[in-house]
Amino acid sequence: MSDINPAALPVEAVLPPLLECLAADGGAVLEAPPGAGKSTRVPLALLDAPWRGDGRVLVLEPRRVAARAVATFMARQQGEAVGGLVGYRTRADSRVSAATRVEVVTEGVLTRLLLDDPSLEGYAAVVFDEFHERSLQADLGLALVQEVRGALREDLRLLVMSATLAVGPLAEGLGLPVVRSESRAFPVAIDHAPPPRDTDPLDHCARQVAAVAGQGTTLVFLPGVREIERVRERLRDGPPVRVLHGRLDGDAQAAVLDDGGGAPRVVLATNVAETSVTIGGVTTVVDSGLERRPEYDPRRHRSRLVTRRISQANADQRAGRAGRLGPGRCLRLWAREDVLARHIEPEIQQTALDGLVLDLARWGCRDPADLFWLDPPPAGPWRAARTRLIGAGALDRDGGITDLGRRLNGLPLPPDLGALVLAGRDRGRARTAAALAVLLNERAPGLDREPDLARRLRRFQDEPARWPALRREWQRLAGERADRADGDPLDEILVDTFAERLARRRGPEDHRYLLADGGGARLAPGDALAAREWLLILDTDGHSRDGRVRLAWPLDDAAVARVLTRRAEEREQVHWDPERDRVVAERVRAVGALVLSRQPLARPSPALLQEGLLAAVRARGLDLLPWDEQTLQLRARAAWMHQLAPAEWPAMDDEALLADLADWLAPFLAGRRSRRDLQTLPLGDALALRLGDGRRRALDAALPARWTVASGRAVAINYRAEGGPRLAVKLQECFGMEALPALAEGRLPLTAELLTPAGRPAAITGDLGRFWREGYAAVRKDLRGRYPKHPWPEDPLNAEATGKTKRALRDRP
Repeated sequence: MSDINPAALPVEAVLPPLLECLAADGGAVLEAPPGAGKSTRVPLALLDAPWRGDGRVLVLEPRRVAARAVATFMARQQGEAVGGLVGYRTRADSRVSAATRVEVVTEGVLTRLLLDDPSLEGYAAVVFDEFHERSLQADLGLALVQEVRGALREDLRLLVMSATLAVGPLAEGLGLPVVRSESRAFPVAIDHAPPPRDTDPLDHCARQVAAVAGQGTTLVFLPGVREIERVRERLRDGPPVRVLHGRLDGDAQAAVLDDGGGAPRVVLATNVAETSVTIGGVTTVVDSGLERRPEYDPRRHRSRLVTRRISQANADQRAGRAGRLGPGRCLRLWAREDVLARHIEPEIQQTALDGLVLDLARWGCRDPADLFWLDPPPAGPWRAARTRLIGAGALDRDGGITDLGRRLNGLPLPPDLGALVLAGRDRGRARTAAALAVLLNERAPGLDREPDLARRLRRFQDEPARWPALRREWQRLAGERADRADGDPLDEILVDTFAERLARRRGPEDHRYLLADGGGARLAPGDALAAREWLLILDTDGHSRDGRVRLAWPLDDAAVARVLTRRAEEREQVHWDPERDRVVAERVRAVGALVLSRQPLARPSPALLQEGLLAAVRARGLDLLPWDEQTLQLRARAAWMHQLAPAEWPAMDDEALLADLADWLAPFLAGRRSRRDLQTLPLGDALALRLGDGRRRALDAALPARWTVASGRAVAINYRAEGGPRLAVKLQECFGMEALPALAEGRLPLTAELLTPAGRPAAITGDLGRFWREGYAAVRKDLRGRYPKHPWPEDPLNAEATGKTKRALRDRP
């Protein structure tokens, strides 16, 4: 970081009111844009507050890079080395001492501190920096700190700082005042340069960087290390190129954060450079507009890293890096008209919650509703995580933490990897299991593209010095424990830990695999792993259908046989046979979806057949049901009522109907087994059951299926029409009608499609009275010559409504 005069920082102006809020209200929410100086100036300002006494100020940063950089910068401002008055602590590194009074930590460290000592003895304040990043650990830490302040430590000060989050709901939920700081940033000129069609985006990025790099530092945002290295290869000529990402050790990161003496240079960085850390000398930013984030698949209970567009808030922060020293420039590698989401989705909404559920169980909380959340944990993933932890023995049936759960919670790993480490300790493979857990939890440069985990393990164990950070983590997990000569086979430990990821080759010459959890995966043709019938597939590229295998453990046939003897179970199951268009029932011996043997089931129970039909509809879609126009219209009417009153009427979209099949469809499946059987299903009655008692009558009153027009004919209303409900009726049948009916007490407009005597559209209107006054004359002039046999009165409001010809009207009795 470059040296900055603290007095020149914009946040300096709001320190007096901020300190007053902390003293009087016990906390505050500070909204300060990038460059205001909040990360480094505010924690030091708290040292002189009378309420602090001798307590420490605990500062939370979202990343290890930021924690080290912020602590180092503050220490330098005090004329000290880090580890004195200002220190830091991350999972992998710690520099604190008895003299430390400002302790900068990563968010997971706060959770450990709270679980070990809920009263946070010795700490006077907790500061959440960059809360807008909305990490799961930040949300959890804030929930726990808020409960501590309410139950144990009224004197504990809380400060939440954010650059881009809309802080109103947060401040209201916490009951704290908001303090706002202005920005010190200079104007930044924004230009756009999207890659031309059929151009490699990284080639385009490198060319743009080479064109704009000049004075000072050019900061380039890329989604990941792979892209950084590829762009770096293309920038061999020109200013020196440095890189910044989370895999670098502390010294390498510190060297990049310096301003390089002001000489021209290029820094290629991931999103670690967005917040908290300041890279010296930046005058130009080149932004790819991409980032790499984990995406969770709850159905498979797996996360994968995906490259996706950043939010507008991220883009603004990145651009702001060019305006710290003076007017700057930001070149965005996407089209100006492209629209970005306003903010990133909170991590709590898009990740597995096993670690969160386990942490809260140790805290003594079994219901997340008991705590404060800006965004509460979603109910489905919460229940799924709880079920998994109960099945693993980490929680009891009531959701309380067990001895195994406490052991897992004491490890700095996700619960499934913690289970691997504990199984290794208990079964004589402590050191090897610890090494595997590290390789599965941390990215290892140089090993990442090796899909064979056994080969990764051998290379890591043979040359651990090549990966010093991983080696330190391995040593911490393994301690003095060693593998025993009589330890269990590693294959069996792995399969017992990750049973749902057991996979079998689909055919003798096939490179595709079926997993025990029902998913599919494939190896590249010619991959050495494809020679194995059985694999433990630990990572894929995330594609829903036969994702490419990124990491797998080759399983020995003898070990698999022993595992199958213990884990295979017999069960009755059903599946849909697409060739026979019916449910087929059988008795199988299987491990999850991996069927080892099967035989037909002569007399399947009605419940089993019902389960099979429901599963078939879920898998094949609602088109398997006998929709006709009447039921489609009923569904559309109910969907409109849900749109008008979502709290009172159930949703009728595909996702909602499929999710609740067992409630509204199952009662009508008795005696049915095939597609032909389903064609006689009373689908209208099933939809009425979904609506519930009384709602069908209310639906008919609010949104009638038909409306009687002036001619006396009941005309169907089309609720599926584009743009809203539509009444298609011959124009002459509406003579005398001054207005269209009011649907849903006037909340839903109805459009009339007025037809010619031949049934072709003549006019469309939502205001029938206005049409008679202003539009009818032109329509009459156009159509009376084409349809002379039909009446075309000059005064339609006082004419007889009819669908008959003039002759038929004369000849009627």
